[in-house]
Amino acid sequence: MLYSRPCEYAIRTVAYLARTGTERRVQAHEIAIAERIPAPFLAKILQQLARGNLVNSFKGPGGGFSLKRSAEEISLYEIFRVVDGVETLDRCAVGLAECNDFAPCPLHDTWKAVRVHLLRYLKTTTLKEMAEAVVRKKELVERMACQGRKKNRRSPP
Repeated sequence: MLYSRPCEYAIRTVAYLARTGTERRVQAHEIAIAERIPAPFLAKILQQLARGNLVNSFKGPGGGFSLKRSAEEISLYEIFRVVDGVETLDRCAVGLAECNDFAPCPLHDTWKAVRVHLLRYLKTTTLKEMAEAVVRKKELVERMACQGRKKNRRSPP
């Protein structure tokens, strides 16, 4: 994917928070287990998300994390901006120091079109949509697993 592993983990983290609801505080270890994210790595991501005003952080007994705003109000772009930084999209696709419309690299025009499309996708896709897509995917995987188990039970030994 075009974003980093920390950004992937951040998207999965806030999608998990979106699926649990805005009223519930979720502890980091619950997220780590559910999303299979290494706990120390998740702690750093949650700090970034809190500093970026995307999640609330509550300390002490009954503490945990929750979304700062509703999932409909948070775009993937905001998560990408907080974790990876949007300047990564402005870098040259082949790593040249000077790359622009006047001094383009061999991939400049192609990458420019991809960047425009990617930015549009990130800005228009909400966390709510992402969380709903995750639920659908998990349901599909579970149905396929159930079908596989049923098929194996019918097979002769």
